[in-house]
Amino acid sequence: MRMTTSAGRDDVAEAATRSLRATLPGDPRAAAAARQFVRAAFADWTARRLPGADRLTEPLADEAVLLVSELVTNAVVHAGTTVDVLCRLDPAEERLPHPDDPPDTAPAEPPRPGLVVEVSDRHPTQPVRAREDTGAYEAGGHGLRLISAVAEAWGVTYRRAMKTVWFRLPVGGPDVAWPEPDTADGAYDALDPHGTYGALDEEIFRQGLRASELLAPVPRRPAPPEDRPARERGVDSGALSFLAEASDLLSGQLDADQVASLACQLIVPRLSDWCAVWLHDGDGGAPGRGLAEAGEAPRLARVWHQSEGRIDSLRAALEKEPPGLGLDGAVGSRPVPVPWPHEPAGPEPGGAALACPLVAGGRRLGTLLLGRAGLRRFPGEVVALAEDLCRRAARAMATARAYSRQERISRVLQRRLLPQGRARVPGVASAVVYEPREGAWAGGDFWDLFDAGDDRWCFALGDVCGSGPEAAAVTGLARPVLRLLARDGFGVAEVLDRLNKTMAREAADSVAAVAAAVAAAGAGAEAPVEIREEGEQARFLSLLYGEIVPYRGGSGGARCTLASAGHPLPLVLGTDGAVRVVAAPQMLLGVVEEAAYVSESFDLCPGETLLCVTDGVTERRCGRRLFDDEDGLASALAATAGRSAEAIAEHIRRTVHAFGPTPPDDDLALMVLQAAGGCP
Repeated sequence: MRMTTSAGRDDVAEAATRSLRATLPGDPRAAAAARQFVRAAFADWTARRLPGADRLTEPLADEAVLLVSELVTNAVVHAGTTVDVLCRLDPAEERLPHPDDPPDTAPAEPPRPGLVVEVSDRHPTQPVRAREDTGAYEAGGHGLRLISAVAEAWGVTYRRAMKTVWFRLPVGGPDVAWPEPDTADGAYDALDPHGTYGALDEEIFRQGLRASELLAPVPRRPAPPEDRPARERGVDSGALSFLAEASDLLSGQLDADQVASLACQLIVPRLSDWCAVWLHDGDGGAPGRGLAEAGEAPRLARVWHQSEGRIDSLRAALEKEPPGLGLDGAVGSRPVPVPWPHEPAGPEPGGAALACPLVAGGRRLGTLLLGRAGLRRFPGEVVALAEDLCRRAARAMATARAYSRQERISRVLQRRLLPQGRARVPGVASAVVYEPREGAWAGGDFWDLFDAGDDRWCFALGDVCGSGPEAAAVTGLARPVLRLLARDGFGVAEVLDRLNKTMAREAADSVAAVAAAVAAAGAGAEAPVEIREEGEQARFLSLLYGEIVPYRGGSGGARCTLASAGHPLPLVLGTDGAVRVVAAPQMLLGVVEEAAYVSESFDLCPGETLLCVTDGVTERRCGRRLFDDEDGLASALAATAGRSAEAIAEHIRRTVHAFGPTPPDDDLALMVLQAAGGCP
């Protein structure tokens, strides 16, 4: 880390002492170096006794360190360049009177000095991200969210070769006294019936505690009502703001480990010196049951310490002797004090440790353990604040776990719904593009290219009318049936006939089941089962299906036979650049059981390309225009003459995306088959 001073034009000597700059490497060491730099700047200003330095408090340093750490981590992860950090202590400046000010107008509060911090990277085109889900760094991704909650002003500046995120924290302000210790503290009466813990611990803790104000919106300390002492109202309103902001941060995470990581960062160093979270990946147990009774062992998911050098030793101590995690069923749904973990390398003799169960929906999701050195107990208001925060963290974890389960199920289904790969057809190059619509867990479009035996290869491109699980269910039916029938030797038209009958009968069975449910409810009663529109549509399937037989003897080219059932018609790009349609439209599958399908055959000569697409391509919308209006698809294909199959597929994909200003709102799938060699 290289530290320098920067000077202003008006007063070089004073500005040089008020501004400090450091250049950090773009690697994982940058965040720790930035935290060290900020604390060094505070110490330098205090030693020089600069104006306003006497109001630089430890809580302010904690806030600045937290925000700088997040911003530097984001810069390293997303930009990957060297990082410049600038810290500046701005003196208090009087606001000059304005001619439009009413007479005798006084400022709302006296001017205060401010701490300005800038974090710059060398990647000006990389967008600033308010939240990123990344596994590279546990602490990454919450920078702008925290800044917007803590700083009185912040912004982003883009330059030609640099991007800068800056924020300003007020230095000092009106003092609000902490409430006196509550001798009738209900949270600890049951835990300390003999009054063993003294009021001295309360005062020791409050000297450095400012957690309930950390994320409070500006102004942090509103004017208290007349009927309540200011010292009580300052804590209560700050705690509510802290919990509200914490809920917003926690609920935005879709991974339980990320929730645990963020909870630790919210707690340390504001509520405690260190924090650890145990999670278990099963269903958990009911409150009051030990995890051993549920047959599940907790996993130490996160350990955080305000002194980073002690994280590893603390983790080793906690893994060796987990202190009171309810393994024997002793810990219920309320926080309880537990023994201080024995850390051989720890400098302090001990302190207060508190175990807070993470319970949501009647299930024990884990335990959060926090500790603060030099205390025999946590103050009652801190226990209540930690308990409320843990409830919110547990709810966020439950939501994240439910999302993770659904995502895992979706991935498994998608693997089954889509082919593991495409077959290699001798003398025919192939390319496929498949993109489910944005936010879709599984697409209604599907494709396949497989070896059907007897020197035949079959291909299919389908689109279920509908979306979501209903469409996926039809896809799961269609693909296996197609492969089974093709490998049994059935031709293209026969395969479509049998698949159509299968789908029509499935739809008839569904209607019969609904009718039976209505009849069981009684004549004239309202139908207890509603057939939703997407469920009705998902009974139908548009499908382009065909087989391709390469010419023997290595002469090149192939014989294609195909049929289009309610699907966008396939196009062939000739070697002369001309585009022609090679199929006739036929009825959707699943509509009429007695429908009969016919196939068409043609030669795919060497150098010619067959393009098959779904309606996500042809019906891509931009305002009132569709992509295939005025033969837009044929024009896009003609522009690819002389290109390879992969290049043609990529060109069509890019052209479709560029057609509209927003991402496609439908699944997008296309297949390209290109013959190589010489004509027979």
